[in-house]
Amino acid sequence: MEFGYNSEIFIFTEIKKILMNKIEHIGIAVKNIDDSNELFSKLFGKPQYKTEAVESEGVKTSFFKVGNNKIELLEATNEDSPIAKFLNRKGEGVHHIAFDVDDIEVEVKRLKKEGFIVLNDIPKKGADNKLVVFLHPKTTNGVLIELCQEIILNE
Repeated sequence: MEFGYNSEIFIFTEIKKILMNKIEHIGIAVKNIDDSNELFSKLFGKPQYKTEAVESEGVKTSFFKVGNNKIELLEATNEDSPIAKFLNRKGEGVHHIAFDVDDIEVEVKRLKKEGFIVLNDIPKKGADNKLVVFLHPKTTNGVLIELCQEIILNE
């Protein structure tokens, strides 16, 4: 814990490090991404801005921007993917909430110390130019949490 001192007011205040910046996106599992893109395009009044396959996860994604927020649609591309398993158990619907972080490795260490179960200790490449890590829903009140860090390429 770090503290700062303001000499004009003579008080100590805790300096908090920003660990999770914002909700990065909400992920929604869908059976058919083309049908869902059409549905959400009508809902938001505009088309998705990106469609991308993430082969390592067996998923096809598309992203919509709504104000400062993003919605990610996820369709399984094979029967063994996490999205296929989710759809079989729960049907279509909210799959995860993703949070933007500045340093995903520091956040993983912090959350493990706090008792959260991390599903993948080593960040992996996800959609939309992100490194991602997931927290087990058993430790987050039944909600799958994704941590996202922008991949910055050195030029």
